[in-house]
Formats: sequence, C-alpha cells, structure tokens
Amino acid sequence: MSYLADNIRFLRAKKEYSQQKLADELMITRVRYAKYEDATSEPPIELLLRISKYFGIGVDLLISVDIRKYPVEDMIKHPDNRVLIPITVDTFGHHQIEIIPQKASMGYLNGYSDPEYIESLQTISLPFLKNGKFRAFPADGDSMPPYKDGTYIVGKYIENLSDLKTDKTYIFITVNDGITYKRFQFHESDAICVKADNSFYEPYRIPLTEIKEIWEFACSISTQEYEPDEFSSQNIQNLIVEIKKDISMINSKI
Repeated sequence: MSYLADNIRFLRAKKEYSQQKLADELMITRVRYAKYEDATSEPPIELLLRISKYFGIGVDLLISVDIRKYPVEDMIKHPDNRVLIPITVDTFGHHQIEIIPQKASMGYLNGYSDPEYIESLQTISLPFLKNGKFRAFPADGDSMPPYKDGTYIVGKYIENLSDLKTDKTYIFITVNDGITYKRFQFHESDAICVKADNSFYEPYRIPLTEIKEIWEFACSISTQEYEPDEFSSQNIQNLIVEIKKDISMINSKI
C-alpha cells in the first residue's frame, strides 16, 4: 500500500499551499499534480525525487509510512536518505524506546530500515532519557563485562561519525556482525578501530562501508542478578590473559 497521495496532501496542507502553488513549485501543471493527490496516477521517479527533496522527506517514507501519525519536524534523517522514525512519546511526554528482542537480534539487520518492523517492537519509557532517539539492544557474550547475556544496552542514535568519542562505548550495527557493543578507539580513512573491555579479545577494524547505525551508550538494564563469585572469576580470567601476554613476550625474546 502506498501512502504517497495522503502524504503529499498532508504536507501541502501544512504549508497552507493551494494545489496550483505547489504545482508551480514542482514545475508541473496543477491538473497533473491533482492526479497524484487523488491517487489516480503515480509520479515518475525523477519527479518523486523532486517531491522528496522539496519536502525534505525520504522517498521510502513518503511511500511506505503514513506520516500524518508523526510529528514531521521530529523525524531524524539518516545520511543515506533513510529516516529513523518515529520519535513517539507516551501520555506523559516521555520518549518511547523500542526493545530489540534477545532471540531476534540478528533480524534487526533486515528490519532496521522497515518502519512497520520498528513499529511492531515493544516499547518502554525512561523519563531521565531526553533529547534524542533511543533504542534498547540485547548484550551478547562476554566481551564487555559486566554486561552479560540478559542485559539490555540502551543507546542514543548517533548521526555522524565525527560525534564518536575515544574510549566511549557504542552499539554498532554492521553488515557482518549485526549488533555489537564495543569501545571506540580511533578513526582511519576507511574504517574505525574498536575494542572489547575483556582483554581476551583483540581490537579490530570496522570498515565504514559496513556500518549501518551507531548508538551511543545511554544506560543499561540488567535482567539477571550476579553470582557472589562472578567478579572474582573475571579477575582470574584477566590474570590468565596477562600471563599469556608475558609468555608471548618471553618467547619473542628467546
């Protein structure tokens, strides 16, 4: 189902333009434009791109989402012309935070740009998180202690790579790894370098072409309590890693 006709009628009304006025802006006749609002005809791709640029709304959004439901001024635009929506609020004005299910986290890579998928997710509100778009992602593995399986990392959407800060943690959505939570180190010309807090894992590069989204750590939600000796076990693991490093250094000198 296409929402184009309803959307352009809605956007025109917000500008308080007549059909003739908007047709003039788009350099087409009023009769031709009226057919698009009536859904009796569809614009060719070059005109669709012109409409998209004129309103500042991505083509995918104009076609696939009923934007009358959302505050247009609050939509977050992505550099590849995809739009992260919606920034919805509850009855108290608190932002809604979508929760990516633990068992379906890899499916996020297929659905992150699909408004219907995002709208199908369960949501929560955290009143202390304001001024931004937030989403909750499941932690996985032992690379970022003390966050273990069952923990959710709530991230704030980052639009630009230039906003990344050294030694701060981020959720990276990448082509090969899906959802990964790591600590940012530095930029390279065609990649970024990240590392895990667990020194057992080596730092690695993420090519810029593989990055789909970046979310800055905002808070965490733990769903499991810690065992009394859990942190002592972690200390033993770190000690083993340090011993291995020392052995490697000794071997290199022999």
